[in-house]
Amino acid sequence: MSINWEKYGIKAPYGRSGNRKVFCPQCHDQRHDKRDKSLSINLETGEFNCHYCGFSGCAAEKEPWEKEDRPWRNAAPIRREKPVYKKPAPRQDCSSISGKALEWFKGRGISEKTLTAMKVTEGLEWMPQKNGKANTVQFNYYHNGELVNTKFRTGDKCFKLCSGAELLPYGIDNIKGTKECIITEGEMDALSFFECGRTDVVSVPNGANSNLDYLDDYLEEYFDDKETIYIASDTDTKGVVLKEELIRRFGAERCRIIEYGDGCKDANEHLQKYGRESLLKCIADAPEIKIEGVFTLSDFEQSLDALFEHGLQKGVTIGHDNFDRLCSFETKRLCIITGVPSSGKSEFIDEIAERLNIRYGWRFAYFSPENAPLEYHASKLIEKFTGKQFDKEHLTYGEYKQVKQHLETNFFFISPKSDFRVDAILERAKFLVRRKGIKVLVIDPYNRLEDESEGKNETKYISRLLDKLTNFAQQHDVLVILMAHPTKMQKNKDGEPEIPTLYDISGSANFYNKADFGIVVHRNRLENTVEIYVKKVKFRHLGECGMALFKYNLNNGRYSPFVNGTEPVWDNSNHLQEEIKRREQEAFEASQFNWDDFQPSDEECPF
Repeated sequence: MSINWEKYGIKAPYGRSGNRKVFCPQCHDQRHDKRDKSLSINLETGEFNCHYCGFSGCAAEKEPWEKEDRPWRNAAPIRREKPVYKKPAPRQDCSSISGKALEWFKGRGISEKTLTAMKVTEGLEWMPQKNGKANTVQFNYYHNGELVNTKFRTGDKCFKLCSGAELLPYGIDNIKGTKECIITEGEMDALSFFECGRTDVVSVPNGANSNLDYLDDYLEEYFDDKETIYIASDTDTKGVVLKEELIRRFGAERCRIIEYGDGCKDANEHLQKYGRESLLKCIADAPEIKIEGVFTLSDFEQSLDALFEHGLQKGVTIGHDNFDRLCSFETKRLCIITGVPSSGKSEFIDEIAERLNIRYGWRFAYFSPENAPLEYHASKLIEKFTGKQFDKEHLTYGEYKQVKQHLETNFFFISPKSDFRVDAILERAKFLVRRKGIKVLVIDPYNRLEDESEGKNETKYISRLLDKLTNFAQQHDVLVILMAHPTKMQKNKDGEPEIPTLYDISGSANFYNKADFGIVVHRNRLENTVEIYVKKVKFRHLGECGMALFKYNLNNGRYSPFVNGTEPVWDNSNHLQEEIKRREQEAFEASQFNWDDFQPSDEECPF
């Protein structure tokens, strides 16, 4: 789409964006006040309206290629397409639960009444770990009364989910329309609460896995109406990670954390040791999350214990060894990136985004007027994901459709028509944390945020703004990446700009002082290389200062490490297709696992 202002005689400012006021070509000559700019125009959409004479319309026009008759362009627009899942086949050999199995469940505090209500069954099933059929207990996953998945457990703790079936919370139908709900780490814990009369209980389907993408389809209908959500994860390290991710997605203001007391790892263990009334008391005593205020050590004791047990861990990395040794990222941090114009700052931010999304599934939200219009930005991301130039000669329609669907569910673009206040951007980002589970917010660049200093001291204003971004990162467990331009740099003897530091960013030294990560992107035009300087890493276990050298791949916008003067091997592979294959293999392997990975050992079950 292009915008033809000249067609309507409108003189629009060049290189600007957003809403602007200009002289109206229809009534300006007749106006007594020649200084009055009465025509409001939107430089992104092409809409215009004169507040004096009513002259209005839209200057946007389709490009010639948009007018061509192309069958694929007439198809329905890309939306998030829900996968076609396999349904569990009817099991003719299922029988009622045997006496031995009932006795085992009874020893764990679970009655036959609860097993019947939660549709637990028993029967033969082929188990890959045994390379043959074995007797199993079956935790059946229903949605709207229809069987959609089953988890099988053998007596010696081999587990399997139905391959290709939908991953969803166990017992999801239990919580539809309830004011409260309990969410546990495993089916046995869900059965334990059900046994106590709390039928409003669900379990995550895949143990203490912090990837909660499957929640996206169930948040609005099953969780948005909850006044209180009780989180009943285990007390080990993985359980703590799961708890924190659930809090982030549901919102701390309505979450309570169930604690089981000394010597109890989970709900079923507490039920066995102390009985139903005691487990119900754990729910009644569950404390609210302290969003802000004064804390004692007991408020973060589980996280401290996990840190003591495993030590400070390196953060997530982008997969380039020369950069990874200098910098690894984690959430709850503020990363500031700078560099002179045309150095590749935005491109390197996209490199970080594409690689963290592929490697860890992190979802991104962008406020990036620097990359406007949105379709231009999306085309650059598509090149990085596919390894191919964005045109129909290099990219097949199948690849194009596939990557569009991926972007639809993993990248979100904050692009208000007029409200560029930082609070407005953060409010939209907060929504995306809850609804879409974003892990990173990119603001590119700082100087496109609306200036709200109102003539106040610039240094203090920037300090408060950076505090606001840091507070948002910590409260919502995200990484905030802020790109900020430096002041005009002096040129060296070769006529090239000097390499800036974070202290050179226009406005305040606080850009260095308040950053957790500080990165400078510098294009060396003489050597045809890109120098990435890590100027600050606040916590030493996350990295150190230094420089990583790269070459820029013109085919797809990727960066390739340039080490020891050896020309890089250009990476033109399709990262997305490789990742899809890897995830399919991972999903297959995840459907076959040992119970010991998720539960403490106990006596062998009789089924």
